[in-house]
Amino acid sequence: MSTHAHRPDALAWQVFRGSDVVSRGLLTTYQLRSSAWVRLRHDIYADARLDRDHTLACRAVALQLPAGAAVAGPSAAYLHGVEHAAGFAEAVHVLVPGPAGLRSQRGLQVHSMPREALARLSVKGTPPHTDPARAAWESAVWLEPSRAVGIVDTLLGRGLTTRGALAEVATANDDRPGARRARWVFDQAEPAAQSPSESQLRIRLVLAGLPRPVAQHPVPVPGGTVLHAGLAWPEHRVAVEYDGQRLYPLVGAGWLVLHVTSHRLHQDFPAVLREVHAALVDRGWRR
Repeated sequence: MSTHAHRPDALAWQVFRGSDVVSRGLLTTYQLRSSAWVRLRHDIYADARLDRDHTLACRAVALQLPAGAAVAGPSAAYLHGVEHAAGFAEAVHVLVPGPAGLRSQRGLQVHSMPREALARLSVKGTPPHTDPARAAWESAVWLEPSRAVGIVDTLLGRGLTTRGALAEVATANDDRPGARRARWVFDQAEPAAQSPSESQLRIRLVLAGLPRPVAQHPVPVPGGTVLHAGLAWPEHRVAVEYDGQRLYPLVGAGWLVLHVTSHRLHQDFPAVLREVHAALVDRGWRR
């Protein structure tokens, strides 16, 4: 049975160290166990009314970081507004000046770099986090490709970064591990992508050996309407639509249109790949 939900004004909507508020006399250890608070990490608590999202996870981790550290990679991308970059239960990625004595643990993925190099990065906000271009580079290096590309797609599509900024961060990190991987991810990015799942489908098809499709390709159809095929191979008039509009007019215009649902993408991708491959071969594609 929960204890009485005593909530001092000074702690409303806050994330805090339990030992700190107890020593200040704001709460007792008994009151910390009430329904007013949620325990996020060892000795880290928050107002239970706060949204359980990755921002909350980042705020909790920030209280344990050494000076000069920053939230980074997909966690930084989330703080810049890329909601699909990370969830509440996923590990918070951080950059710390090494050696900092902080290790990866449940809910925390630690990456280190020399203090001088970290100090030169553009780090802003509360909690402090790397800028969008750097977050894109980190995501490209640290995550598997289809997830990383989806994050970079969104950063570009929302105007949070530019291809020029990505080229600059890639050049600046050309001597670091993962540089080739990051450049590949940046090259594959498509700001026109409409969803992270569409991005994942596109990259999984490419990684499986199919030619790179065009995202949101405009196709004029009879009557003056212009439809946008989610993924398209214009030279073969093959289109794939992910859980979206039914592009029946494209069929009348000579296109072969395949539809992929979320279930098929995640549970039956080999069959999807066979169908798209067969459609491209039928329309003249040769590896």
